[in-house]
Amino acid sequence: MPHREFQPGRLITGLAFAATAALYLGNAQHLWHIPWFTALPITAGALFLAGVTGAATRAIRGRRRVPEDG
Repeated sequence: MPHREFQPGRLITGLAFAATAALYLGNAQHLWHIPWFTALPITAGALFLAGVTGAATRAIRGRRRVPEDG
């Protein structure tokens, strides 16, 4: 199995989308009432936070050079 690099920005995005899905699932089960526009600020905030996290991760790790063949 190939080794994959940990990407915290994708983790943040996935957790935010899972939280949004859980909120609307609770709304569908009539456990609580969520306004229809709730997903917009959660999604926008998650994408912004993921972008900042990704930029910070890249700055901390630095750019990796691609090895040249030959």
